[in-house]
Amino acid sequence: MAIALVTGASAGIGKTFCTQLAQQGYDLVVVARDLGRLTDLRVELEAAHGVQVEVLPADLSDRGDLQDVARRLSDQERPVEMLINNAGFGLRKSFIQNDVEAEEQMLDVLVRAVLVLSHAAARAMKQRGSGTIINVSSVASFLASGTYSAAKSWVTVFSESLAVELQNTGVRVTALCPGFTHTEFHDRAGIKAEQAAPEFMWLDSDRLVRDCLADVEKGRIVSVPGVQYKAITGLLRVAPRSIVRKPKLVRRHRPNKD
Repeated sequence: MAIALVTGASAGIGKTFCTQLAQQGYDLVVVARDLGRLTDLRVELEAAHGVQVEVLPADLSDRGDLQDVARRLSDQERPVEMLINNAGFGLRKSFIQNDVEAEEQMLDVLVRAVLVLSHAAARAMKQRGSGTIINVSSVASFLASGTYSAAKSWVTVFSESLAVELQNTGVRVTALCPGFTHTEFHDRAGIKAEQAAPEFMWLDSDRLVRDCLADVEKGRIVSVPGVQYKAITGLLRVAPRSIVRKPKLVRRHRPNKD
């Protein structure tokens, strides 16, 4: 069976990817910081879908842990056919109010980890002539809205660039750019959905992942789920930068750690 490696696998969009890929028959390598939650996920997926799940606990802001995941992606004897770079978190305060150490940690997870793991996967996949990389970005990547937005802008542009570099190699790259999405993160953080955005702005994680995987099969390099967000990002692509920089255009996305 083909193997998919998912970071931030223990909850939210990452867990949804794991479930849907297991339903498709993928074996999985699940990566997150919480060993207990990963173990529970392995038991759940193996029992429900008859797949094999490898648990790889790692804090992607730790360079040693990150290299462990990169080495797993480079292993050609147990090839990973699909990488989903999903792990991430946001900071509640503004850039100046945050400690620089917190900002550096976020940058390590949202940017450096994506770079290192994509590099390892792309090399191995190109050598084999097949593979898929999905980098979870955000609608925030089309805005100028703090360092989270800036980091996700890097993820989107990096994914587009890597997709072009890997044209005609058999390796596909897609940036997934969701907006507000219903996951357990908000319940765990004590955040009510209606406090963050109107109901019509919220996406369903199951539908989001299905749409993303369908976009991958269609060869789309940027996947924006939801008609509302397709319309918003279409406008943002052509809007003057003075509009994109408006601080109240949308509220900041603040996902929690995996």
